[in-house]
Amino acid sequence: MTFSRPGAIDLSALASPPPSPAAGPSGAAGGYAVDVTEQNFQTVALEASMQHVVVLALWSPRAPQSRDFVDVVGRAVDGLEGRALLARVDADANPAIAQALQAQGVPLVVGLVKGQPVPLFQGAVEEAEVRQYLDQLVAVAVQNGLSGRVAAPDAAGDVEAEPAEDPRFAAADTAFAAGDTTTAIAEYERLKAQHPGDAEVAERLAGVKLFDRTKDADLQAARAAAADRPDDLDAQLLVADLDVSGGHVEDAFARLVALVRQAQGDDRDRIRERLLELFVVVGSNDPRVADARRALASALF
Repeated sequence: MTFSRPGAIDLSALASPPPSPAAGPSGAAGGYAVDVTEQNFQTVALEASMQHVVVLALWSPRAPQSRDFVDVVGRAVDGLEGRALLARVDADANPAIAQALQAQGVPLVVGLVKGQPVPLFQGAVEEAEVRQYLDQLVAVAVQNGLSGRVAAPDAAGDVEAEPAEDPRFAAADTAFAAGDTTTAIAEYERLKAQHPGDAEVAERLAGVKLFDRTKDADLQAARAAAADRPDDLDAQLLVADLDVSGGHVEDAFARLVALVRQAQGDDRDRIRERLLELFVVVGSNDPRVADARRALASALF
């Protein structure tokens, strides 16, 4: 099984509070699970996916079989023992989420990794196949530097609440939720200037900048352009960005290190800076970053 490159989730169309949803999937299946609405999607799903894998499962009260299937997905997510969180979405009560995910029907299951949607499958499949898809999703996440875990559910079956969001990030988060990545980047740049040694600020800034550079890109077209124009630095940098977004971290780093060896002057500095920024996205503790740092040092000196 392979995953197609994710597209951008645009939540700018979210408007007034939706009507109260019908009874959803049972809480018995899916202990590592939350019910997601248009109001809490930003924090419960999108921001949470910066820390750990989120599995979005869309269902509809008009399709009882979709509700039952979400319980199947919940059992599979439970089997991951905290490596993912199931985010259940009533598509009828939350049409903006369904529209953003380009849902053509329910059930629909989509992964979220560092804010990027990873299409998994539409329609009910066997539980064993669900587990295979989720195992591959977790593997892709780990390859992309995402290995956090969800807090264990309490005795009542509720997932432990995440710590309160840092108020410093409120303006940037609001802008990002509205699709205004320019403002979000500016806010994180301001915070970085105020707190130059803050690793979380640096990680958030690098992640939003990567999202902004790749949100409208077509992977196949970008690869074709890079292959046809090997001297086009913009084309090469875009493919490296897309590779990191898609979990092909080693490919991205190898491409950029090779470019550093060939380039001179301002171009070389630009490539080096992009590589250092992608190191932040992937994570300083990732062994692939350590390997790439050594390769970069060799290329520079």
